[in-house]
Amino acid sequence: MSNFLRLLGRRLIALPFMAFGVIFLVFFLMSFSKYDPAVAALGENATGAQLEAFRHEMGYDKPWWSQFWSYLVGLCHGDMGVYGVNKDSVSERIGQAFPITLQLTFIGLLIAVVIAIIFGVLAALYRDTWVDQTIRVLSIIAIATPSFWLGVLLIYVLQIELSWLPGAGPLVPFSQDPGAYLERMAMPTFALGLPVAGQLTRIIRTSMVEELDKDYVRTAIGAGVPKGVVVARNVFRNALITPITTLGMKIGYLLGGAIVIEVIFALPGMGTAMFDGINGNEPTLVQGVVLIVALSFIIINIVVDLLYVLINPRIRTV
Repeated sequence: MSNFLRLLGRRLIALPFMAFGVIFLVFFLMSFSKYDPAVAALGENATGAQLEAFRHEMGYDKPWWSQFWSYLVGLCHGDMGVYGVNKDSVSERIGQAFPITLQLTFIGLLIAVVIAIIFGVLAALYRDTWVDQTIRVLSIIAIATPSFWLGVLLIYVLQIELSWLPGAGPLVPFSQDPGAYLERMAMPTFALGLPVAGQLTRIIRTSMVEELDKDYVRTAIGAGVPKGVVVARNVFRNALITPITTLGMKIGYLLGGAIVIEVIFALPGMGTAMFDGINGNEPTLVQGVVLIVALSFIIINIVVDLLYVLINPRIRTV
């Protein structure tokens, strides 16, 4: 518990500094954009007076450090700014988009973990056999397959050629129609999770092999404990410690990959919001999306680190 509290304290102290670094970097880079957000919002037919009035109202005529300070003050009050000619709220747009991105990320993670556990355990139990070799080849193929390419391939095969699953259209909430929701999310979540499944399969296979070669496994089996019981109760549990340490990075990869997948499958998540912000040259929208995604990545890694500290002392042998 003392290790847990020390780690929690360090992470909580570092979190504001990391958040400030992300905010500053995003804001600073966006200040170099050559595009005029006033023209993007009002159109090229707007008069000079209209453009100047819009820049003054939005604060775009101030130096970037003054804009940065105003943005920080707004964040402290829960205001992430507005965008577009209609002055839509960035916070409201993110509030609608972020849950969809989280759903896509964690369903993709669930698919990756289930596939990795099944094939990783099989490869370890039947190591150096045709089962192990086949799983190795499949995992390498999965790792080498980009999510966006797999997404386009799935749309072509399953939607265009076979008409089995929808690759676009509205996303019906799960509570309203679970079947339609799962059909709509099937292809994007599989495309997102498969490369991670290949990586986790290799990690779980290696961890399982290392545990199976330890003395306590041979002792337990020699004492008459069924091998299946030893594997299920001890080997598998201990072997999961190493994959858990890498889980935070995998979730971050999925969260970043979800942004691209959403654009491909026309899902109204954070990726679509960022794409709209870049196309419309809306710096406040882009800043808000990047900030929330970056902070989510940081917080998820902190949670995974704390989970590892809690689980690690419980490692035990027969």
